[in-house]
Amino acid sequence: MAVCVICEFNPFHNGHKYLLKKAKELAQEPVAAIMSGSFTQRGDAAICDKFTRADAALQNGADLVLELPAVYSCANAERFAKAGVEIAKSFDCINYLAFGCETDDIDLLNNAVNSLQNTDVQAHIKNDMKNGGYYPRAAENAVRTVTDADTANVLSSPNNILAVEYLKNLTGSNIIPLPIKRIGTAHDSSVPNGNIASASYIRNLLRNGESAKNYMPLSVTDITFPENLERIILYKLRSMSPADFAELPDVSEGLENRIFTAVNKYNSVKEITDYIKTKRYTHARIRRIITCALLGITEQLQNTPIEYVRVLGFTPAGAELLKHCGKHIVTSSVKGLCIKDNTEKLLKKDIFASDVISLAYEMPKNRGADFTTPVVKHPFVTSQRELSEQTN
Repeated sequence: MAVCVICEFNPFHNGHKYLLKKAKELAQEPVAAIMSGSFTQRGDAAICDKFTRADAALQNGADLVLELPAVYSCANAERFAKAGVEIAKSFDCINYLAFGCETDDIDLLNNAVNSLQNTDVQAHIKNDMKNGGYYPRAAENAVRTVTDADTANVLSSPNNILAVEYLKNLTGSNIIPLPIKRIGTAHDSSVPNGNIASASYIRNLLRNGESAKNYMPLSVTDITFPENLERIILYKLRSMSPADFAELPDVSEGLENRIFTAVNKYNSVKEITDYIKTKRYTHARIRRIITCALLGITEQLQNTPIEYVRVLGFTPAGAELLKHCGKHIVTSSVKGLCIKDNTEKLLKKDIFASDVISLAYEMPKNRGADFTTPVVKHPFVTSQRELSEQTN
């Protein structure tokens, strides 16, 4: 009855429009998008607010947009994928999980999943990690050594790595994986291909004051600048002790001491990040750690079960999908906070993340956007007949 995508839409561009269109063509069902909110898996502030991105998605093929909680949107690939799939599984109407990757060969992707569970592969990875290796590269090298090059090559792309994590977490469910081969440019490519460009290329255009309208179905003008968060990040980091850093996700093996040294030695986030970086601890991992520090996301909090879905927007078809959800449905932050327990804990971080990102705009915005911004509603009718017509 529905196909799901786990996404960031940062910003929503023509490649994303293609993904949603293709998902509908293949599944012939409405699309539910589970989307990062104010901060992304790269550990960066989103280019624009989550309601604007949800609106763009609803105007270009999505029927329901839900927020991936901030606690998980800036997590590593394993936890990001697990959280997204957990939300998808809470809908008994979701039959497919569609995802963009470099190959649509499901057998090859499943081979990668199985290879990572091979005891010899795990032993190679463990040995490499003992010597200061970086996990994704260690995994790729181990699979290449134990199995074959084709399977190992699957693990060389960030999108494929996420795809493998999705497949791992779909095990035992009735949701069918639906890999969709990416078109146009490679992940993070600095060169566009026709009207398709990478999200990072588009973000650079927008933040440099250049037009990106050729690569996006809807223009975005009100955008964030991460450098505007520089001083509040430095303030937060300088207020923390090594013990505080040790409580953050992905901080282990004494990394907290290295972070503490960097924070006391340097006066910019870039200098701090460059100092902390090693072969094992990449810039992306360090950015996520710093974002978690800023938002107060601990290792313990990142293991909190998700008991709600936060609705950012829907069409009539999307509203029907909500009837099939087994978790608390949050359309109002005020009412959502009244649920208490784990829902209150995670929802508070979503709200706080929105308040923090409001300071990243050229002119700071008011806090409380999660309380004052209404759920995006689109009057699109997506009956089965019209769904078929839209995708032809």
